[in-house]
Amino acid sequence: MSREPPSFDLVVATVGRTVELARLLDSLETQRYRQLRAIVVDQNADERVSGILAGRGLALLHLRSPLGLARARNVGLREVTADVVGFPDDDCSYPPGLLDGLAERFAGDPELDGLTGRAEDERGRSSASWKADAALLTADNLWNRANAATMFLRRELVGRLGDFDERLGLGSGTPWSSGEETDYLVRAVAAQARIAYDPTLIVLHDVRADDAAIGLRDGASVGYLLRKHGYPARTVTRMLARPVGGVLLALARLDVPRAGYYAASLRGRIRGYRGASRANSSA
Repeated sequence: MSREPPSFDLVVATVGRTVELARLLDSLETQRYRQLRAIVVDQNADERVSGILAGRGLALLHLRSPLGLARARNVGLREVTADVVGFPDDDCSYPPGLLDGLAERFAGDPELDGLTGRAEDERGRSSASWKADAALLTADNLWNRANAATMFLRRELVGRLGDFDERLGLGSGTPWSSGEETDYLVRAVAAQARIAYDPTLIVLHDVRADDAAIGLRDGASVGYLLRKHGYPARTVTRMLARPVGGVLLALARLDVPRAGYYAASLRGRIRGYRGASRANSSA
């Protein structure tokens, strides 16, 4: 692979948001690194996005897609031509210098297939689930070391992996309405991709409240992916034990809402694991 600084295509799936999308595009316009293009995949039924894109000092491609996060990203992937592909959420933003750091890492290590970073908000707060140590991703450790907004993959790897699984993610119409990026990374690791997690690579995103509804939703996707990818029993047991430990620790601290989140996550993981068997047998 080339040691030349890479170009970036950033696939942004968007629906319903205007202020947030404008903030993201503003942050891309202020990046010093200019070898970038935003591929905006618009799932809105109206023209709200057109006005946000007009007059931008930024290379842009405006596409249309039916509803569904994974579906929209797949529409964007078909137009990718740059060296590295990113998947920013339409409500995140890039801090100054992020692309400079990414370009330096990719140029300095031609054998690196991808990088993942960490999300934190503008006040420097981050979810406690993020890991603090840098690591090469494996099938066992990737769960807390990436999300879509912090994931950057070489185009050659994306070409090998193909589409996101449209049965996963928001708008999929299935019970597994998250986890499409985790699925993509599991597939990448299985394909022997070398992807590094660097917690000092930061994407700005509001810290999400971990309520029971989120725990149930994300838990179902975790269970589904464990079954879909044939994780061994020891891994499944460990992934079910984690929320049990979370419930006990939260109760010890008299944090009832947090205990409810972990209990919902456990229910979701069990439901997703069982549901994956039925979904895959009927596919």
